[in-house]
Amino acid sequence: MESTTMEQSSQPVVTGRTLRYRPLNLARWIIWTTTALLMLVMPLAFTGGFAVTLMSQMGIMIIFALSYNMLLGQTGMLSFGHAVYSGLGAFIAVHVLNMIGAGKVWLPVSMLPLVGGLAGAFFGVLFGYVTTKKSGTTFAMITMGIGEMVFASSLMFPDFFGGEGGISTNRVVGDPILGITYGPGRQVYYLIAIWCFLSMVAMYAWTQTPLGRIANAVRDNPERVEFIGYNTQRVRYLVLILSAFFAGIAGALSAVNFEIVSAENVSAVRSGGVLLAAFIGGAGVFFGPVIGAIVFTLFAVALSDLTKAWLLYLGLFFVGMVMFVPGGIASLLLMQLPLVAKKQFGRMLPSYARAGVAGLVLLAAMILTVEMVYKVQVDSANGTAMSLLGIGFDAGTLVPWIVAAALWALGYAAWRWATAKVRAELDAIQAETGGLA
Repeated sequence: MESTTMEQSSQPVVTGRTLRYRPLNLARWIIWTTTALLMLVMPLAFTGGFAVTLMSQMGIMIIFALSYNMLLGQTGMLSFGHAVYSGLGAFIAVHVLNMIGAGKVWLPVSMLPLVGGLAGAFFGVLFGYVTTKKSGTTFAMITMGIGEMVFASSLMFPDFFGGEGGISTNRVVGDPILGITYGPGRQVYYLIAIWCFLSMVAMYAWTQTPLGRIANAVRDNPERVEFIGYNTQRVRYLVLILSAFFAGIAGALSAVNFEIVSAENVSAVRSGGVLLAAFIGGAGVFFGPVIGAIVFTLFAVALSDLTKAWLLYLGLFFVGMVMFVPGGIASLLLMQLPLVAKKQFGRMLPSYARAGVAGLVLLAAMILTVEMVYKVQVDSANGTAMSLLGIGFDAGTLVPWIVAAALWALGYAAWRWATAKVRAELDAIQAETGGLA
């Protein structure tokens, strides 16, 4: 051996005739360990039935959003029909679960997500061969067509899809294993959490494989990928099959959680929802869809219990993200890393706090306006008297509208002033530190 390089350590790597040691990525280990611990302790901290149900839906949506991001963020494939794979995986899983209950098949309920994943991969093989023949806008249109075709079929073949009522099931089947029946919501949550964590690890590991790397190249420069000898259609096809596998896992977990699967599972609404989740979180970063899935679930589940106008809030939030933060929430977080590395983040906190207060004023103005408009235009048959945050008032009078206008004016002025302060402080830090790259 001619030479030996010794670095801080974890595993030896042989390259040619040189032995070196690759250092541990402590940040990566810390992130994954923290994620696992959070999944473990969350239901112990939030014990209410609604909280457990909310966290279960978050786990399902995280898998679904990450599987979609294998197409959008990693390979540059915009799909409008990704719910096909999760929905069909859910239908296959619910049929298998009913067969388990009837004694026709023996399979632990905990392995049902694998059935959904294999079903999703099967339909990925079937539909993906057609959709991945083209790329770009054509691919997006084909996926939309296939999604609409499957949704229409859900009403034409009631024996498989259950018609408009869908197919119901009972997850408490078979003999309990270690006392686990999956009757209580907390047991279902831990099943979802385990599959969610394993899926997250597997999808992250895939990004480090040669297929994951060449998928990024296909996203960035498909012509050059073809020039060096790779078949871009085959790469897209393989990625879609893998993506459909994880989407099927999400679908099967949804079937176990809700104990019903209907045409809504393969609808364009669900495909659009996962697109929103991936974009809101940040499709360009692996953990972006995780953030987006959590935010989307909060809108769809928690906020929908508070206001009937939750879809309007979601739409406004999405428009705001597209206009001002096209990189998603994850991009905002990544922008802070250079500040932390330069030990300047604390210096930015006062400016951020001012912008946050201004943002809250604008948020209050928007909520007041939306709720009053909804009350007057949609729910006026029940009168115009309403209550917001425990404060009662009449939306049919002039005073609340004057208050809303004042909040808009105050919030806008404060926001302009606060954001100018943020930009000035960032410029000063860049001038003093020589840049934040």
